[in-house]
Amino acid sequence: MKKLIALTVTLVFSQPVLAANINTLQNLAQGEFRGFSEDLGSALSYKGVVPAEPLGITGFDLGLEVTQTSLAKSKGLWSKVGTRNIDNLYVPKLHVTKGLPLNIDVGGFFSAIPSTGIKLYGGELRWAILPGSTTLPAIALRGSLTKLSGVNQLSFDTRGVDVSISKGFAMFTPFAGVGQVWTRSNPDASTTLSKETFSKNKYFVGANLNLGISNLAAEYDKTGSADSVSVKLGLRF
Repeated sequence: MKKLIALTVTLVFSQPVLAANINTLQNLAQGEFRGFSEDLGSALSYKGVVPAEPLGITGFDLGLEVTQTSLAKSKGLWSKVGTRNIDNLYVPKLHVTKGLPLNIDVGGFFSAIPSTGIKLYGGELRWAILPGSTTLPAIALRGSLTKLSGVNQLSFDTRGVDVSISKGFAMFTPFAGVGQVWTRSNPDASTTLSKETFSKNKYFVGANLNLGISNLAAEYDKTGSADSVSVKLGLRF
């Protein structure tokens, strides 16, 4: 597990992470800004990377997570906004989820780009309306939000709701879900661009492998036109 975590960190930080320079949005036309915002919404919206079953009041999930998003509408635009063109956006996160009473879990993540002021954070509140058992699956409702900060030219946030289902088989728990993501992308007054607000359908499927307290989880997510893959390594009990 330690070797896997070290390998993941090395691979991620050798990639273009989150785009450290977004400072020339005025170079985009309004249609380009819309496509750029849609890809950011897909990449930066909340990814739970957890089964639907609740952790329980003593439960805890802590992990290092990496999300890779294959850009669908902003390829060729990144050089216009202040960085080099990229095909994939990588977002590393520290992710934590805590079980509460009444089959409720609360979670959140934080990401920061070294040597810049750029930060991304988000949170979720999830209620398992069916907690699951040896014979029945778990079903959960979730509300989530994310917020990007440290980009002077852009105020950006997402909100989401989804429903998920999972069923454990010994150490292995597959899960899947559907939902909706709302994005607000507001450029500052130094540009001639207008605010973009929109919603996109969200579909995801994943699996969790628990080895004692060590844990490996992966999730494929399609929000709008962009595909994302997240991997999380850490502890779950």
